Order: sequence, then C-alpha cells, then structure tokens
Amino acid sequence: MNETTKAHLALIIVNLIYGANYVIAKEVMPAYIQPFGFIVLRVSFALCLFWLFHYFVSRVRTGLIHKKIERKDWGMLAACGLFGVAINQLMFFKGLSLTAPINASLIMITTPILVLIMAAIIIKEKITSFKLFGVLLGCIGAGLIIWFGNKAGKAGAGSRLGDLLVFINASSYALYLVLVKPLMARYHAITVVKWVFFFGFLIVMPFGWNEFTQIEWNSFPVFIWACVVYVVIATTFITYLFNIYALQKVNASVVSTYIYTQPVIATIIAISFGKDSLSLIKVGAAIMIFIGVFLVSHNFAPTKN
Repeated sequence: MNETTKAHLALIIVNLIYGANYVIAKEVMPAYIQPFGFIVLRVSFALCLFWLFHYFVSRVRTGLIHKKIERKDWGMLAACGLFGVAINQLMFFKGLSLTAPINASLIMITTPILVLIMAAIIIKEKITSFKLFGVLLGCIGAGLIIWFGNKAGKAGAGSRLGDLLVFINASSYALYLVLVKPLMARYHAITVVKWVFFFGFLIVMPFGWNEFTQIEWNSFPVFIWACVVYVVIATTFITYLFNIYALQKVNASVVSTYIYTQPVIATIIAISFGKDSLSLIKVGAAIMIFIGVFLVSHNFAPTKN
C-alpha cells in the first residue's frame, strides 16, 4: 500500500468517526452529561494527550517541533483557542444536544463557505462571481434547515436554536482555520495544537465546570462509557492526528472534500437507529449546500478561444 492510499484510508477513517459522532455524542447528552460538562471532559483529556504526544515526538524529531513560540504569536494562539476550541466545541455540543444529527451534519458542511467569507473579511481574499453565488446558495440552504428543517411546536423551537448554535460553531471554526494558517506555517502542527488546546481549556473551564461536577459517573451503563471514550479519544485525538498525517501526503483541497461524506454517514446511522428522519426540506437544503460548497471550493477560469 503506497503512501497516498494510506492517506486516503486515514481520511476515510476520520470522516467515518466524525459522521458517527453526530449520533454517538447525542446519546450521551443531555441524559448523562450536560453539553458544557462534556466539553470540559473532552478538552481536558485531549489536552493531556496532545501534550504527551508532543513530548514523545520532540524526543525523536528536530526542527520546527523544538522552535520557541515568539512573543507576537501568543495572542494569536489564544485567539485560536477561543474560536477553534472554546466557542467551536461549546456551541457544537450544546447545539447537537438540542437538534437532530442530520441537521447538525448538514450545517457543518457550510464550513468551506464560511472560511471563504472569513478570508475575504480578514485577509481581503477576492471572491469571484461563482464563489459569491456558492456562498449565497450555501447560506440559503443552511437558513432553510435552521428555519424549516424541524417539526413545528415546542420541539421544533428547541431544534431551531440548536441549528443556530451549530451554525455559530461552524462560523467559529471557519474563523479559526483562517487564523491558524500562518501559525501552522511557522511552527510544527503538534506544537500549535497543544497550545491551542491549552488556551481553549482555560476558556471552557468557567463555563463547563459546574456541569462537569454534576456528572454522576456511577449511573453510566457500559454503552454510555463506550460513547464517552469514543468522543474523547476518537473524535478529538485520533481524528486530528490522522488529518495531520493525510495533510503530509495529499493536498489540503483533497482533505477538505472528504467533509462531503459526513452528512451521508450521519444520515445512514441516524436513520438506521431511528434517531432522525429525512424530509424534502432537508434534502433540498442539502442539495443547495453541496452545490454552494462545490462552487466555493473550485476555481472556474474563463476559457480561451
């Protein structure tokens, strides 16, 4: 098996993990762990794993892994911790606890569109007419899911709030991707992520500590323990390491295209276990989002005669 094939296999595993996470994490929340308490558990455990991994990697690697963080970059690392860990994960888990897995997975694939918007605002990246049309389609699709993608009534109102929180999460993560890019160019990826999670941990603690202390560990059946381990280790730690490996072997554009598989995986799992259902609104919105992401992710150069 060549290195490119291994990279694609790693990306398949990553997106299988993410796709299943929409259903698995929802099994835990809010019946056993409240969303913010779950984030404290997730971030603190992942922080320890990343720091340990950085320690062992630094023992056998040289170069960027040992580079000292410059003073001017500490503020940016803190900002990445705020948007890439704290707001991102707090809003996602809170939103997922209120809405349907399929809704959350569809809204999350608007991330490339939101990255383009953030890049245009922050680094003045030019938006072509095709990309602008893609942004419009994606935003309309996400708006349809948030406004009409749930049943009417009290449950629907709660789900609408959940969809909005997931969208805030996607926006925060998009901003993080724009902010972290120059840091990844100057430092080793593991160095960046260990500090991003450190600052993220400091920020989430005041919001989630109370819910964390209310966790009744003795009430967990074996299945819930398995779900918690899956979220903490697989969804947080393994996926990041596999993504880093894949990025070393294939282009970033290849890595980003795999996000298309997450709603498919989430939909299959959710419907198979009776956790969610499809509707014409969701299907129509999904088509709009997919087309929008396609237009945003591709460059359409004018043809020459």
